[in-house]
Amino acid sequence: MSRERIFSGMQPSGRFHLGNYMGALENWVKLQEEYECFFSIVDLHSLTSSFEDTSKLQENIYEMALDWLSAGLDPEKNVIFVQSKVKEHAELFLLLAMSTPLSWLERVPTYKDKLLQLGELGKDINTYGFLGYPVLMAADIMLYKATCVPVGEDQAAHLELTREIVRRFNHLYKKEVFPEPRAVYSQAKVLPGIDGRKMSKSYGNTIPFGAGSAEMKERIRMMVTDPQRIKKTDKGNPDVCTVYTFHKVFNRENSDEIADKCRAGEIGCVQCKNCLAEKMNCLLADIHLRREELKKKPAFIKEVLEYGAERAGKVASSNMEEIKRAMNVL
Repeated sequence: MSRERIFSGMQPSGRFHLGNYMGALENWVKLQEEYECFFSIVDLHSLTSSFEDTSKLQENIYEMALDWLSAGLDPEKNVIFVQSKVKEHAELFLLLAMSTPLSWLERVPTYKDKLLQLGELGKDINTYGFLGYPVLMAADIMLYKATCVPVGEDQAAHLELTREIVRRFNHLYKKEVFPEPRAVYSQAKVLPGIDGRKMSKSYGNTIPFGAGSAEMKERIRMMVTDPQRIKKTDKGNPDVCTVYTFHKVFNRENSDEIADKCRAGEIGCVQCKNCLAEKMNCLLADIHLRREELKKKPAFIKEVLEYGAERAGKVASSNMEEIKRAMNVL
């Protein structure tokens, strides 16, 4: 029996960070053992909010591929490729856009939130591409007839829209061309940024995934702690401390003890941050070592992406022919 097929992707809109790793990539590494996986660096998606400056796009694509391979994604077990290298993504997006109701897109929960969030950062994203982002996401999934999509619970609405587009297409053209993809919920660990807000490239509050020991220590040094705590001997509240949130993820075995010492004023914030930096550098040492080795092999990274695009293209081309026959546009 063939394995179920997964499609998932990430935008190369900036430096890959620990929140991306803990929220998705760590789970992908596990999923590759159970599913047939298509993992794409979705550069077309990045244009929906970063179209005005593409100067670092190719660099970001290369760095993301480097991070994925460093984390343990196997290019033989998975199809790893750049979205724009498979032209059928754009083609299916166009065809699906013809029949997707405007009201479906306007009701996507994150649409207005992102308009507001990025507007506050000075970005004007009142564009057709940004509104149609979920259709492009649906095209990515449907192009490979993926049966599963790894998502967090906050992304369930996006996947449900894909399922609606699938049902509408199959109904309109009287053929069961696409399966309805189901969610594979990950037990993702949500990390805040160093300022306590959501970790996001837009906020500039991330910890880069490829950070070396010195950079890791510096980013942790900048983390916000209990604002009411001034001196080491002051009794702190770890529940409002970003550093403690990271301890619960990366230093679970000692997190209760650290919380008790914080509440009793027996450990200072500097000592607590140094302890966290040491623990995180130790846990991520193997990944960072692999990353440094892969950085010396840019030709290999290019080869992996070309090999992945070739494999993805064969599946996409075959499926696209079936899709166009169903629509009578072949």
